Amino acid sequence: DDAPPLYTKKIRMSADESKFKTKICCIGAGYVGGPTMATIAKFCPDVKVHVVDINPKQVARWNSDKLPIYEPGLDECVKQVRGKNLFFSTKINEAICECEIIFVSVNTPTKTYGIGAGRAADLKNWELAARNIAKVANGPKIIVEKSTLPVRTAHSMRKVLEANERKIKFEVLSNPEFLAEGTAMSDLAKPDRVLIGGMRTEAGEKAVRKLCEVYEHWVPKANVITTNLWSSELSKLVANAFLAQRISSINSISELCEATGADVQEVSNAIGKDSRIGKRFLNASVGFGGSCFQKDILNLVYLCESFGLHEVAAYWDQVVKINDHQKLRFARKMIKNMFNTISGKKIVLFGFAFKKDTGDTRETASVYVAKHLLAERALVTIYDPKVDEEQIKDDFNYYKALTPGKEFKDCVTVAKDPYEAVKDAHAIAIMTEWDEFKKYDYKKMYDSMVKPAFIFDGRLILDHKQLLDIGFELYAIGKPYGVKYQNMDDLKVN
Repeated sequence: DDAPPLYTKKIRMSADESKFKTKICCIGAGYVGGPTMATIAKFCPDVKVHVVDINPKQVARWNSDKLPIYEPGLDECVKQVRGKNLFFSTKINEAICECEIIFVSVNTPTKTYGIGAGRAADLKNWELAARNIAKVANGPKIIVEKSTLPVRTAHSMRKVLEANERKIKFEVLSNPEFLAEGTAMSDLAKPDRVLIGGMRTEAGEKAVRKLCEVYEHWVPKANVITTNLWSSELSKLVANAFLAQRISSINSISELCEATGADVQEVSNAIGKDSRIGKRFLNASVGFGGSCFQKDILNLVYLCESFGLHEVAAYWDQVVKINDHQKLRFARKMIKNMFNTISGKKIVLFGFAFKKDTGDTRETASVYVAKHLLAERALVTIYDPKVDEEQIKDDFNYYKALTPGKEFKDCVTVAKDPYEAVKDAHAIAIMTEWDEFKKYDYKKMYDSMVKPAFIFDGRLILDHKQLLDIGFELYAIGKPYGVKYQNMDDLKVN
């Protein structure tokens, strides 16, 4: 072995090291890597799991009592196995040398520069990880794509890996995650399916079998699906595209409902009873967010365009356009209902996470709606039970939501108590479907607000009849409140 001494150094083994049949390393301690590896460690006591990251602050939080991400059940899972067969560190090179299976779960955001900007996935982090593995590996390794990647990325990564001067052999597998934030731990414990793609060669099939054995500690064999590499890579993009498509579909119908007097929840319930359609992902809202849906659809659009499939690309691009339209439409409805002027008015956004039961704010609808409100010189107050002020401030900067020339402290306030937040407010907007928002004393809130007091339900979670009885001026996505017909009375809530 001609590798430099620095890279052949291994992590010191303890006396009971022999109990581990397999050793796994995951590069990237984020929303996917942390929960996935914690779950593997929990169900596989004979597997040693290293989660490594270049960010020492991130690693320190994984080793603390306050984990870097919020996910129901994650804290208990990590504490159960941390220090036993689950270890978090910044020792990336040592972990690569020690482990035979290396998951790569690094961030692959949408490119903001160059060819494919705004659509293609930025694979810089993935390639850097692959080059580092090739540089420091001390023997054959199984490399597992866990990040969401374009089709045929594995082919490119294999070229990078096998360009090492020591002729070390690597097998590249695709093992996409299908987690929904907020239910990630239950999704991992009882997955609908685990998908593993590999090369249809003897070495490729052997690598696939090795990874299957890990998952089969707790996942029924029938739920572990094996495919070729390209099918696995594409399946992840297509799964998210189909889910996002359903949300944009029902959101497009919500606008039609408002125009015609139909009720989007009644329509959703009616079509959801059809077994061919099903009821999931048919909840109209202010729009989808999160790290995957928009990124993966744009990636799919770019992929189609790259192969000259322009009609297909335009079809999927429309899913994102409807989502952007829904967020803008919601903000404009707020402005129109508040007499077409919100300058100097205090508007409270309940929720900043992109969905309930997670602290993740990536592509949250809240930041986009806030951007439109701030452009009209509103004063925005935000309350979220799980997102701290530092994260909110970072997102306003990252998504360029602040009006040019304005600072965060000049126009945005982050509240720690919902009742304090709404004092002297002109309006409340429900942006995240947190369960606690359903339980508030809205009469008490109404009494402390400027009249007329408005409430905008962007998640359809509140008791609308109760709010109207209290005296609120109400707007809700896809609801017929205020619609007038010639020769018909105003529609009222019964």
